[in-house]
Amino acid sequence: MTMGELLRIQPSELKFPFEVRKQSSCALQLANRTDQYVAFKVKTTNPKRYSVRPNVGVVLPYSVCNITVTMQAHKEAPPDMQCRDKFLVQSVIVPNGTTTKDINQEMFNRESEKFIDEFRLRVIFIPANPPSPVPEEDEEVSSPGTSSAEDEIKNSSLSEPQRSAALKLKNEKASVNIQNDKLLGELLSPLKGQGDFVQGWLVALVRKTSTSLHLSKPPRTVIQDI
Repeated sequence: MTMGELLRIQPSELKFPFEVRKQSSCALQLANRTDQYVAFKVKTTNPKRYSVRPNVGVVLPYSVCNITVTMQAHKEAPPDMQCRDKFLVQSVIVPNGTTTKDINQEMFNRESEKFIDEFRLRVIFIPANPPSPVPEEDEEVSSPGTSSAEDEIKNSSLSEPQRSAALKLKNEKASVNIQNDKLLGELLSPLKGQGDFVQGWLVALVRKTSTSLHLSKPPRTVIQDI
C-alpha cells in the first residue's frame, strides 16, 4: 500500500501471473484520501502491451476506484523473467462535479501551476505454474530404505518359500500402517478444535493398539536374521 498526497494506491507493484501465449490481468485500487474531487490518469511505457480500464477517471471524496490492467500474451518468456515496463499514475484536484468526460490532457500538464501527484509502479512477472515441491515418499511403502529391505530379502540365503513369506509379511505390515493412518484420520476429524492433548492421546492409543495387535499375531514362518 502506498500513501500518496491525493490517492492511496494499492498495490505498489503490478504483479502479473505469467504464462507464454496467455494474457493475464491484475487489479489496481485508487482511494481518494481527500474531501475533494480527484482526477487520475494511468500511463505506461509500453501501451501496446497493456490495456488499462479505466485509464482515466474521477475519484469522489473518500471513495475508491478499481482499475483492471490486462497484459497481452507473450510469444516467449523474457530472460530471467525480468520486465522493464513501468506505469505512472497521475492525480490532480479538480472542481466538484467534474466527470470523466471533462478530463483533458491540460489537467495533467506539468508546466501549469497545479499540483500534480505522480506515482510509478514497476511490473513483476509471477510464474503461473511454479514447479511443485517433490513429495516426500512414504517411509513404510516407498522409501529408499524399504526398497533396500526388499532387495535384501530377495538376495538373501532364505529358501523361496521363506522369501515369499517374508515379503508377504512386509506387505501386510505396510497395508496395516496405511489402514491405521486412514482410521486415525477418520477418528481425528470430528475432534478438530478439541485441543492437542485429546488428539495426541488418541494418536498414541491407536498406535499402541495397532502395535499390540501386530505383535500378538503369531508368525506364520520363522525367518532367519539377514
